[in-house]
Amino acid sequence: MIAWVWVLVGSAIAYLTKLAGYLVPREILERRVVVRVATAMTVGLLASLVMVTALGGDGGLALDSRILALAVAAVALTFRAPFLVVVLLGAGAVALGRFLGLP
Repeated sequence: MIAWVWVLVGSAIAYLTKLAGYLVPREILERRVVVRVATAMTVGLLASLVMVTALGGDGGLALDSRILALAVAAVALTFRAPFLVVVLLGAGAVALGRFLGLP
């Protein structure tokens, strides 16, 4: 029961944060510094999430089929493939790696 309370509290905080974003005047959001910071934060957070997910194991470094998916996705991005194609190629690489016996 207590877990649901925390889920609801977290949901309310997320909703209020999103609502606060709508209340910020457009002039502030269109400033060059704000746009650069928002872009840099998005890229940095996504990169850190990818690295933790791809390389993080149970308390150490995991070298498995996720590395293969990361490499395939990097090559697809190099060729400027659409995001959905990158995701599908990465998923296919993981499936192929696991089919071939990689952990």
